[in-house]
Amino acid sequence: MSWKTLDDMDLNGKTVLTRVDINVPVEDGRVTDTTRIERIRPTIDDILAKGGKPVLLAHFGRPKGQPNPDMSLRLVQPALEQVLGRDVTFIERPDRGAIDGAEGVILLENTRFSPMETDNDPKMARFLASLGDIYCNDAFSAAHRAHASTEGVAHLLPNCAGRLMAQELGALEKALGTPERPVVAVVGGAKVSTKLDLLGNLIEKVDTLVIGGGMANTFLAAKGIDVGKSLCEHDLAETAREIMAKAEAGGCSILLPSDVVVAREFKAGAAHEVVAADACPADAMILDAGPEAVKAVVSALEGAKTLVWNGPLGAFEIEPFDAATNAAAARAAELSKAGQLVSVAGGGDTVAALNKAGAAQDFSYISTAGGAFLEWMEGKTLPGVAALEPS
Repeated sequence: MSWKTLDDMDLNGKTVLTRVDINVPVEDGRVTDTTRIERIRPTIDDILAKGGKPVLLAHFGRPKGQPNPDMSLRLVQPALEQVLGRDVTFIERPDRGAIDGAEGVILLENTRFSPMETDNDPKMARFLASLGDIYCNDAFSAAHRAHASTEGVAHLLPNCAGRLMAQELGALEKALGTPERPVVAVVGGAKVSTKLDLLGNLIEKVDTLVIGGGMANTFLAAKGIDVGKSLCEHDLAETAREIMAKAEAGGCSILLPSDVVVAREFKAGAAHEVVAADACPADAMILDAGPEAVKAVVSALEGAKTLVWNGPLGAFEIEPFDAATNAAAARAAELSKAGQLVSVAGGGDTVAALNKAGAAQDFSYISTAGGAFLEWMEGKTLPGVAALEPS
């Protein structure tokens, strides 16, 4: 699939409604992390370079359809100006006259101050469309929401994907749409129940599925293995068995840990030991994959061409239960840097784990999209993407 990008549009003299994600953390009225702002700069710079006027549409927090000064995008304006290196005009109550009379970059107030935004009300979509000539969606992270500013307005104006959106879509298409094989997926995290759709989709698309974290305990238990006091969804044992059976029937190899790191308490530096996966003491809990399991994961990565990663292999937040995630991530990063592996990763815990491991910068692509990244991996249609015109 392909979408129109900024390169396909004549922007000269045009007002470009640009949906961005600048839902950044703020403390004491100041933005504490400008990563999301930095990632939209290429789109804004390109629109300006092509003679267009970027008018930024964005949400901030969860104001529940009511104006809230603590969630006003006015708070983000100074950080936006600093990152862009230019003045930004903030318009609280937008109309076409005010927009036409302003120069450079324009930031409109929080779209979620109206309940019509999240309702995808056609009236709001028409109002937004009246403010511009072209619609550009650069907020992949909000593309799983069918809101007025992400989906509704896209049907009313010529539209395209921004640079960040195109980059995200290209990376994900390369990873799961038309990947170079073999494909390995690493899926970790606490609960199988939160990733049933993901697992169901991946076993049909990848060659090897590595399951880690608390999820692995549920699969081990489903095979009749005693996991002691480990985090485990015993009520999903039958579901886990069904997933394993479907994977085997479809030629997808599921890789579970052959050895594990166990402890009696969950705290940093807790006394721990490595045991076979089927030898977890009754009074202990599994908190990480063991060294032999890591070797198996690394071997799978070394034989792969494409990697999709979502979730840690263990309780990465505290030492020493971050060892498996760190080791596997480091090898994936090395292979990616050497050009031997296309690696795409995403999801909140995933980004945190890869950053902690010092591996994120060498992955082919790290998505910060969270929910949208997961829904794409689950094979779901994202409304904000579906609304974009094909190239």
